Amino acid sequence: MTFSSFSPPTMSEIAFKISVPHESLELLRKKLELTTFPDELQNSGWDYGVPLADVRRLVERWTSGYDWKKHESQLNSELPQFTRDIEVDGHGTLNIHYIHKKSDIAQAIPLLFVHGWPGSFLEARKLIPLLTKGNDDFPAFHVVVISIPGYGFSQAPTTRGFRLPQYAEVATKLMISLGYNEFVTQGGDWGFPITCTIAQMYGGKHSKAWHTNMTIGTAPKSETPERSLSDTEKAGLDRSSWFQKVGMGYVHQQSTQPQTLGYSLADSPVGLLAWIYEKLVVWSDAYAWEDDEVLTWISIYWFSCSGPTASLRIYLEADDILVMPKSWIQDMGNIVFDEEHESGGHFAAYERPQELVSDLRKMFSKGGPAFGVVSGKSGYGQ
Repeated sequence: MTFSSFSPPTMSEIAFKISVPHESLELLRKKLELTTFPDELQNSGWDYGVPLADVRRLVERWTSGYDWKKHESQLNSELPQFTRDIEVDGHGTLNIHYIHKKSDIAQAIPLLFVHGWPGSFLEARKLIPLLTKGNDDFPAFHVVVISIPGYGFSQAPTTRGFRLPQYAEVATKLMISLGYNEFVTQGGDWGFPITCTIAQMYGGKHSKAWHTNMTIGTAPKSETPERSLSDTEKAGLDRSSWFQKVGMGYVHQQSTQPQTLGYSLADSPVGLLAWIYEKLVVWSDAYAWEDDEVLTWISIYWFSCSGPTASLRIYLEADDILVMPKSWIQDMGNIVFDEEHESGGHFAAYERPQELVSDLRKMFSKGGPAFGVVSGKSGYGQ
């Protein structure tokens, strides 16, 4: 599939600022004030889910101490945001929100960052100022962060059958509309299969290289894990096994009956808070979440243009914490770079931005395995 058979991909770009109306903030406050909390077993900790004390603390802060408008202003000042209408084959036109931060280095490499669930464009917030810088030692990037359809301030599809090829189509058309006929990608969580699909559908012509911090594969038939895997890889498999046993409930619900769950998330800000806060804590690697960080993260979902339910449907339509051995992912394509880290969790771009940026710099730097893959874009000044 190529764009040669497509109509022009987009309409014009429109500058965007987040602006939640006073009425929406007042409604949120009233809902928070009317919260009914559940009971809790003594000394249960996290064994049964998010502790009641944590939720009470966050709700109290959200109700009377957290200043959304301050954080809204910070996001608007930090992140150059835009929207653009993009036509999707068979699904009409969607208004897509994105961040586009160009480097001062003209030859910077165009990079598309794709987030996942329960993330948003916020995942790339710490990466952007690092990636757009470059010097004689490492390359710079022009960074585009898409809010995938149904997340944040991107419009959600309203018809069935919006699957990975459609997400890949939207993202690729966005890059081409910005003048990046060739680009590289980075993604984790849903960003992993979306950027993988971009590479499969548009590799060679448009997508020139793909970096992911979430690799999923299956064991080769000829491999016996007990005999051929390192201690680190065995520990990763143990971690994955634990997650599949105790952490996959959300996948089963969101991939089978997302609408049923959606009524609770759309109506109850505390229900949404608990559902996502659990993942932020359990999936990260002891990251010290500040309360206002959490509330900003959740508020993006609460104030999203299509509502939080829209973010769930990809689980059903598109038909972690998972740590796979290197030998299990050799059939993913032409692997030219890999790096292991001793720390870091699911939200790598947010938890460990320096490490992720370092990997991208190594991959695309002079002498690196992906240097010069984008025509005329070395990442270095001339």
